[in-house]
Amino acid sequence: MTDVAAIRAAARRLRGIRATPLLAATGLDRLAGRRVLVKAECLQVTGSFKARGAWAAISALSDAQRRQGVLAYSSGNHAQGVAWAAAAHGAPAVIVMPSDAPAVKIEGTEAYGAEVVLYDRGHEDRDALGAGLAAERGLTLVPPFDDPEVIAGQGTVGLELAEQVRGAGVGRADVLVPCGGGGLSAGIALALEAEAPELRVRPAEPAGFDDMARSLAGGERLTNPAAIGSICDAILTPRPGALTFPVLQRLAGPGLAVSDDEALAAVEAAFRHLHVVVEPGGAVALAAALFRGEAIAGDAVVCVASGGNVATETFVRAISGRTP
Repeated sequence: MTDVAAIRAAARRLRGIRATPLLAATGLDRLAGRRVLVKAECLQVTGSFKARGAWAAISALSDAQRRQGVLAYSSGNHAQGVAWAAAAHGAPAVIVMPSDAPAVKIEGTEAYGAEVVLYDRGHEDRDALGAGLAAERGLTLVPPFDDPEVIAGQGTVGLELAEQVRGAGVGRADVLVPCGGGGLSAGIALALEAEAPELRVRPAEPAGFDDMARSLAGGERLTNPAAIGSICDAILTPRPGALTFPVLQRLAGPGLAVSDDEALAAVEAAFRHLHVVVEPGGAVALAAALFRGEAIAGDAVVCVASGGNVATETFVRAISGRTP
């Protein structure tokens, strides 16, 4: 099981990972009606927090496992993180990606030297496909979220946040985190439990794909009714992880859900006020701060901008639309 000791150990092993900044802008504060602090993991190497968990997991493998190679399945951010970390460790990487993933993510994964295998997200089971390839080639699976080392790597975001939020003079506050399977949310929650218990994680998801919010409310892991249908491709997962859900049951507050239009508005707001590029799935936490303020307590809120690997056409759509 992952705990803060595992997160600290992962932090000691990380190489090439950026300590990303905590950003603020008075324009965002005005829009949200409270102080807004944004942890810019969109500026992370490979463009998302996923590089942390990928490095933590691959660095924990034996030399023999790394020589044989690794496999991952992802819509793009975990794919690029694993491809990058595998290349740095001299390990072959096979990445199973949905055929409808943004081209920029597929191309980015291939650019790191990984072999990409595409599948139909609506009709094929990525877990079964990945397991078959792993067995056939002797590859070690690096899961996207439900793995102790991956969770530990993502938890290093929380170690940084605890120090940065204290430095910003913020006491008790909600920390809104984009949530798919829950690896980032759970890792941050575990780190904050030890380092900043006054900060509470709250998962943020796309409306209609808010399996974590519904699961937390219902007390059991629930599935999404559909596998596709949101612009927030980075955080569309079937249901919460078996490892991540109990952590968030214990440590997280209620989940928050936002529409695709609200996520796009948050992409525009981040670009206009912070001058950073965030993808829709990575912007749902900021969207919740802007559009679900009545559900958030306190004078300040912390948002994680988890990724910035956005297709050009999507970004143009966001910054040219009607937004706050």
